[in-house]
Amino acid sequence: MTAHAADIPMTLDVACHLNVVVADASPASLERALPALIGLGIHRVVLPPLDPAATDVRGMSDAFAHWEVSPITIAGQAPGADVSSDDADERAAGVDALRRALRLTAELGGDQMNGVPYGLFGSPGAPVPRQRVEEAARLVGQVADEAADLGIAMTFEVLNRYETSVVNTAAQAMRFAEASGSENLRIHLDTFHMAVEESDLEGAIRLALPRLSYLELGQSGRGALSGGAVDIPQIVRQALDDGYRGRFGVEAFSRTVLAEPVADMLAIWRAPYDDGVELMRDALRVIRSGWAASTAGRREIRLARGAMV
Repeated sequence: MTAHAADIPMTLDVACHLNVVVADASPASLERALPALIGLGIHRVVLPPLDPAATDVRGMSDAFAHWEVSPITIAGQAPGADVSSDDADERAAGVDALRRALRLTAELGGDQMNGVPYGLFGSPGAPVPRQRVEEAARLVGQVADEAADLGIAMTFEVLNRYETSVVNTAAQAMRFAEASGSENLRIHLDTFHMAVEESDLEGAIRLALPRLSYLELGQSGRGALSGGAVDIPQIVRQALDDGYRGRFGVEAFSRTVLAEPVADMLAIWRAPYDDGVELMRDALRVIRSGWAASTAGRREIRLARGAMV
């Protein structure tokens, strides 16, 4: 019997942001979301930002273990705890916040910590001086080395100009990673942000490849990957052909899914979708089409068809 491409397992490591499906990461929400995602073949979820002091670590860990799902955490900074601050005490508090997030990641059984560890998330009022960016990089690099000692990969996300003035492009990300002095600090690119900042998305991914560990796929309107200004299948195909072998992520946000304060913070004023599970099902079809068109995907499909003939 001859196999069709759609019948052949896609050998990509794909994560889903939990807020695609549910509003929070409480054990009750996990019990709703994880079985549905497992049914789609997803065994990795990105958690929303968590307060380590207010997190039900036992309940969440039990849910991840039961469903055999691996969590990816998100670390960040806050006023008074910011590695890019002019104030030494605030920088030290920022490092402590990253270390607490790192410990939480280990307690939850995660092997990756994403986020915005280099400064405050939100509308920036001015550029961050170069000296402060370089100091932030150095401090973040220290935590990345500590993460590696725990078997955790630490990435930093490149955001658009409306959410940070520290790192907006792949080129800036590479400079930041090099300034960190850490070989363990990795880059997280997101096509939603890239569509704002990069003139050549494929070229930007190629530039970041030496440090790229997480390629998040988000559409221009924050909705389904199959509809929008970003050619997601082409991004996936070209990234694979250029040698990317890291994880992929799917991120989308809808006001009907998110809690209202989170939707407001992220400027999600509309509801581009209502059913996150169906959005994820569509996303996997879109990603598969890019994978199947890549050199590696075509090779795997040929080998699988040969084995099944």
